Amino acid sequence: QVQLVESGGVLVQPGGSLTLSCAASGFTFRKFAMSWVRQAPGKGLEWVSTIASDGSGADYAGAVQDRFTISRVNAKNTLNLQMNSLKSEDTAVYYCIKGDSRIIPPMSYEKGQGTRVTVSS
Repeated sequence: QVQLVESGGVLVQPGGSLTLSCAASGFTFRKFAMSWVRQAPGKGLEWVSTIASDGSGADYAGAVQDRFTISRVNAKNTLNLQMNSLKSEDTAVYYCIKGDSRIIPPMSYEKGQGTRVTVSS
């Protein structure tokens, strides 16, 4: 079965940087687009970024454009999210999602347990 394990979330100061990782197993990783979504305290799930199955293209939400970079290493079944210039509003639990989360009903998301990012001084 699909298993996604996110890691890398910590407490970081505003303006800082952080890289999240997601280890995938149980499916043919290289055949699927992958996404990051996040859930801020008291709010719903928010799409962050999606990368093509071969890594050839990526899309970003406006709130993270030019600050976050999604990448993947298909040989290692790993998805990453490089986060720069972090802001307090980036505080959330971050989840990696199998597929393009923009076209998948949230209740059908295949995701991990999430990793918590807290941006605070």
